[in-house]
Amino acid sequence: MKIGILQTGHAPDELLPTSGDYDRLFQRLLDGNGFEFTTYNVVDMEFPASITDCDGWLITGSKHGAYEDHPFIPPLEAFIRDIYAADIPLVGICFGHQIIAQALGGKVEKFTGGWAVGHQTYDWNGETVALNAWHQDQVVAVPQDAQVIASNDFCAAAALVYGKRAFTTQPHPEFGTDFIAGLAQHRGPGVVPDTQLAETQANLEKPIDNARIAAQIAKFFKERTVA
Repeated sequence: MKIGILQTGHAPDELLPTSGDYDRLFQRLLDGNGFEFTTYNVVDMEFPASITDCDGWLITGSKHGAYEDHPFIPPLEAFIRDIYAADIPLVGICFGHQIIAQALGGKVEKFTGGWAVGHQTYDWNGETVALNAWHQDQVVAVPQDAQVIASNDFCAAAALVYGKRAFTTQPHPEFGTDFIAGLAQHRGPGVVPDTQLAETQANLEKPIDNARIAAQIAKFFKERTVA
């Protein structure tokens, strides 16, 4: 199965030599599932020729806001709507979660409650799941077709399923301990409150459920379900 990674941002330059860009994080996360990957740097206006170029699509995170005025956002939203209409499986993480919701009639805002960074826990269909997060923006109005399957007190729409067509999460199952530590060092200062960066560092060794969500993503691509 060929998965097209729509890369909507780039990892900090300081982390590229050790971690690679966002596409490499997802390739490692989903390794062992028989997927073949092709990356399209849509943030740099590199778009696929057709929605049928791949069997499934994955939209990465980004430092940009879905509601901001960037050249790549309108064509990406149109591409999302075409994928959705054609019933091709679509997965979105963080910015991907937000831009899919926005493209399909939801609303994204810069959350007045501030940031969620590092280790977070979520009520995930009645079970507790721990993942790393890095966001201030949130989906504040859920599209009509979407069902909320994960939330916490800070983020009401932390994961969404759109029937058999799309599966999206606000937190980052592709972010491991080293990557979160690197973000806290290189992208957080002056942006995220110092107290939260210190808390992130203190919680680095807490266990996270990346493999569990990776299995759900793989199952969605192959079987169109996360259950």
